[in-house]
Amino acid sequence: MTDTSAQASATEFWEARYRDAGRVWSGRPNDLLVREASGLTPGTALDLGCGEGADAVWLAARGWRVTGVDISGTALERAAGHAADAGVGDRVAWERHELGRSFPDGSFDLVSAHYLQSPVPLDQRTVLRDAARAVGDGGTLLLVLHAGWPSWQTEPPFDAVFPTLDGVLAELALPDGEWTVDTKETVRRPSVSPEGVEGHRDDHVWRLRRV
Repeated sequence: MTDTSAQASATEFWEARYRDAGRVWSGRPNDLLVREASGLTPGTALDLGCGEGADAVWLAARGWRVTGVDISGTALERAAGHAADAGVGDRVAWERHELGRSFPDGSFDLVSAHYLQSPVPLDQRTVLRDAARAVGDGGTLLLVLHAGWPSWQTEPPFDAVFPTLDGVLAELALPDGEWTVDTKETVRRPSVSPEGVEGHRDDHVWRLRRV
């Protein structure tokens, strides 16, 4: 597959994912964002893979000035509507990027990326390294990734390589002495299948601070 066709595949996949459905996500912020970011001093934030905007809206409502990024124009339209309805539309800018190929300009006090895992091509290592470079002095990088399939997923729908806690830190290749690790852990949370089967799913979370 050429680079051009891979780009079209990723863009088309995610645009169809949002366009062909009503609301895809709950509209609530990710629990681990709330846990890890509630104690941070608001400044500028970058939300990578923002989807329909719940995390960006939560941050904006707490005083952050946010840039939300997604590959899907439909997702960004919904996100802008959510922000307007929440009264924080003037605190969030929305940018369309295919991460790994383009990235927002500037540096930020918080760069947050939740579940940047995809059934279509995604250069995750490049995205994570770009995310780290976008963190300003004294700023925070918050990453959350699935550690494996849900417990009820007996037949995985596609091949996937799940990260390890130390493996992601190695891929980031952060310069010695420039970062501290405030959080590095695996969190188990409840997960229910579309058919109502109850189970759990493990997520890895990293909160890193540029010193």
